[in-house]
Amino acid sequence: MKFNVVNEIKLSYYRKGNSERLITNSKDAVDVFREHFDSDEIDYRESFYTLYLNQANKVLGIKRISECGITSAIVDVRLIMQAALLCNASSIILAHNHPSGNLKPSAEDVKITQNIKAASKFLNIQLLDHCILTSTEYTSFSDEGML
Repeated sequence: MKFNVVNEIKLSYYRKGNSERLITNSKDAVDVFREHFDSDEIDYRESFYTLYLNQANKVLGIKRISECGITSAIVDVRLIMQAALLCNASSIILAHNHPSGNLKPSAEDVKITQNIKAASKFLNIQLLDHCILTSTEYTSFSDEGML
């Protein structure tokens, strides 16, 4: 039996009005991220989020990329870029938490950041920052000159 069917791909993005949240520094971004991280689990297991911004650095949206174990989070660069393209983001900011309380980026943190930076550069989307959070503090790759 011969089939001549091609699957249709349908993507959607709904914006319920324009966001007025302007991101001008790492603290602004961390404030948005903290609203979405589960405060009961930030010191328990890792989660990874991406914040999507328009050309004026106003928030288009936020997406949880993964929610994993105690010491790691699986991050698929394609999911980050897919959402960025879908919402026409001009830039992105990454964030994940360290349940250990250690704010120092791991070798894996640096590697995934570089991979995302390369993908975003290829797509002409600027990676502005990658923040690592604990329940009380944060560090910023951008502030530390690591981007």
